[in-house]
Amino acid sequence: MTLAKLDVVVLDCPDPHALAAFYAEVLGGTVEVQSEDGDEWVDLTVPGGGKLAFQAAPGFVPPRWPSPDHSQQFHLDLAVDDLDTAEKGVLALGAKPLDAEDRERTFRVYADPAGHPFCLCAC
Repeated sequence: MTLAKLDVVVLDCPDPHALAAFYAEVLGGTVEVQSEDGDEWVDLTVPGGGKLAFQAAPGFVPPRWPSPDHSQQFHLDLAVDDLDTAEKGVLALGAKPLDAEDRERTFRVYADPAGHPFCLCAC
């Protein structure tokens, strides 16, 4: 018996609309604004039914990667068919390479426009 099921992964960020648009271009899906009481909250429902949400966080400080002194807290692994094609796409959308130099590995690490680390992983 499970006690709960995963509903949504929420990312704090300075601009929920912009970060939702970035991930919508990367993953596809539908963006829906869920602002309530002045709180900025944007949902992205991706193909297959998973959800990411983006919450405005005043004073947001992005994680540092890699840093033994400051944990990245979490990251997303995104499965892709072609690493080179996916890399070109995420860079064009504003991602920054963090550790994409080793072309022999099956993954590459980037930061989204708000600074959250994510990996493109060959399936």
